[in-house]
Amino acid sequence: MDVFSDSYNLDVYVTGFLWILKLTAAGTVGALVIGTLLAAMRVSPVPVLRGFGTAWVNIFRNTPLTLIIFFCYFGLYSTLGVTLSDNLELNNYWLGVVGLSVYTAAFVCEAIRSGINTVPAGQAEAARAIGMTFRQTLTLIVLPQAGRAVVAPLGSILIALCKNATIVGTIGLMESSNAMKDLINSNGDKVFTIFFIFAGTFAIVLIPTGYGFGWLANRLAVKR
Repeated sequence: MDVFSDSYNLDVYVTGFLWILKLTAAGTVGALVIGTLLAAMRVSPVPVLRGFGTAWVNIFRNTPLTLIIFFCYFGLYSTLGVTLSDNLELNNYWLGVVGLSVYTAAFVCEAIRSGINTVPAGQAEAARAIGMTFRQTLTLIVLPQAGRAVVAPLGSILIALCKNATIVGTIGLMESSNAMKDLINSNGDKVFTIFFIFAGTFAIVLIPTGYGFGWLANRLAVKR
């Protein structure tokens, strides 16, 4: 009998991937917001902000994501008592989102900063010459152009975030990796079937997503 003809197994499989999609969506929003703020700090004329942005990127980009997720659970939740939801499963979810966001934000920051560097310096100088502040210059002149230049690298980062979301399973959330382990434990004679179905699902979702970001990058590319 096919392992996924059982309603329980099918529910475990679907639920696992739904958690992955939720983690990816929330983590993407968090990483983009934090990463954009960090990129602004990295190019800020204020030395303290530049130092903070540089420290964040260097620390989180060189720290394993597993350690960050563990810290969110054992440090923030177990030790400091930080609770993001009364429901244990939702609490683990939000702790995972925090970990994914702060980790991925470091890579988003560097991608956006590289895009900022592609904008001709003369445009920022012209903006300042007509009296625009640093914030106005960044948000109205620089970032809109930088964003168009970094669609492809941001797409790669967000695809990596989707795959990294499986690490949240280490703190008890029944996402796809935990779901696969649960199904393999219950159906030891179907190991290869279960593995290929889970791996195939990721491929079916992420391969078209990669092509989509590539198409969008070509469509929005700034012609110089």
